[in-house]
Amino acid sequence: MKKLIIINGPNLNLLGVREPEIYGDLSFTDFLNLLQKKYSHVDLQYFQSNIEGEIIDKLHEVGFSYDGVILNAAAYTHTSVGIGDAVKGIKTPVVEVHISNTFSREAFRHTSYISPNAKGVIIGFGMQSYELAIESFLK
Repeated sequence: MKKLIIINGPNLNLLGVREPEIYGDLSFTDFLNLLQKKYSHVDLQYFQSNIEGEIIDKLHEVGFSYDGVILNAAAYTHTSVGIGDAVKGIKTPVVEVHISNTFSREAFRHTSYISPNAKGVIIGFGMQSYELAIESFLK
């Protein structure tokens, strides 16, 4: 059984209520329940933090024993050299995910400190971005 973890960064705990025109109206908890039912043959874990260091600690914790990390570092994608370095330093492959098309948004969102060290990047497919990332680990 594949062991995957979704790690979400700051403000993604507000999915379902935050800017529904960009992120939709489904909470991540409800979406995760759907994913866990659909992928019952996968050990699918979840972690969310608004704190940069906690995300780095979680990457260190899972980065040598899991089969894959699905990382939506949210705003930290564009600011955190530390998270980028953590992705580079672990053995577990990481797929960077974004719900919105970051390239259709503000210019500062066009830079990622994670992408250079990620297995791949999935941007702009809404919550389906997470499903596409899961599928990438199952192929």
